[in-house]
Amino acid sequence: MSPAEVDDHRIVCTLDAMLEARGMTLTELAERAGVTVVNLSVLKNNRARAVRFSTLTAICQVLDCDVSDLLRVGA
Repeated sequence: MSPAEVDDHRIVCTLDAMLEARGMTLTELAERAGVTVVNLSVLKNNRARAVRFSTLTAICQVLDCDVSDLLRVGA
């Protein structure tokens, strides 16, 4: 797989908006979800190439949301 193919995805993470809507910081989410701030930052800034289901589950539990609230297919 070429680097261009790896970078060519349309999944967009809306974690930033979810945190803002809940008045929560990335650090607070990291502590409550048991996920590192670095991993959440990569996800929040749309630099993630993969994400574990356990990570998504923990984030959704803390934010009281569904995966579809966090990830969407962009243009």
